[in-house]
Amino acid sequence: MEKRVTFSSWTIGILFAVPQLLLIFTFFYWPAGQAVYWSLTLQQPWGGGNIWVGLDNFRSILSNADYWNSITASLVFAGISTGLAMFIALVLAALTDRQLAGSRFYRVVLIWPYGIAAPALAMAFRFILAPEAGFMAVVNQVWPGFWDPGLDGADAMASIIIAFSWKYVGYNFIFFLAAFQAIPRSLIEAAAMDGSGVMRRFRDIQFPLITPTIFFLLVINITESFQDSFGIVDIMTSGGPANATNLMVYKIYSDGFKGLDYSGAAAQSIILMLLIIVLTIFQFRFIERRVHYR
Repeated sequence: MEKRVTFSSWTIGILFAVPQLLLIFTFFYWPAGQAVYWSLTLQQPWGGGNIWVGLDNFRSILSNADYWNSITASLVFAGISTGLAMFIALVLAALTDRQLAGSRFYRVVLIWPYGIAAPALAMAFRFILAPEAGFMAVVNQVWPGFWDPGLDGADAMASIIIAFSWKYVGYNFIFFLAAFQAIPRSLIEAAAMDGSGVMRRFRDIQFPLITPTIFFLLVINITESFQDSFGIVDIMTSGGPANATNLMVYKIYSDGFKGLDYSGAAAQSIILMLLIIVLTIFQFRFIERRVHYR
């Protein structure tokens, strides 16, 4: 029989819930409410009150071609970085699950990148991918001008995608490995005895059984690619060149703290939040139906 914890008085339960409710209100609902209010007003950059303008901030932003370029860049970044990080992690987890040589070492080491702060990670990759030093300098000597994130927008986008993907490979790897190890070995052994090869077993048995984990990581990675990319962009490219890597989260910062357009930045944060909500609903509505829950 399942045991449940009960309280002699409902006030005890409320007291336990109050600290969590205060944290949620303080760090989510209050800032979100302030952002909504600021997005509907014109905030003075040096104080002195505000003016109610309704949806004018949203109209101004959505009529700006640079903002649509920022949305496009963010979607490209989110799609490629999520796919790359999840694919590499899936391959590494599958190899580790087969107990290949060195699998125990990789199991421990691969989670470390996720613990590195984004600015520190970006600084490291800024030097690693620098066109004038390191590996890419050798490549540029063979093919002059092949790699230059400072001048080529595609190279700059590729550099931040590589850095972000490297950070999240370890995070995805842990979940994929746990999903693989949760599959009963008897299923894999029975398929092997029937003559199924490694790829056939992965396609017909393992992959369908880990689809809940794939769906979970898809939602997390896409959400984080919109939110956790600021530090990488700020250190590596500062949104350049020519706004090629000016992602939505970085544009909020540059317009708000550099351009002192607090109201416009607040409106952009609301749009970003709505975009993430829409993408999450889309995934639950159209992708989750392909998930096989055991």
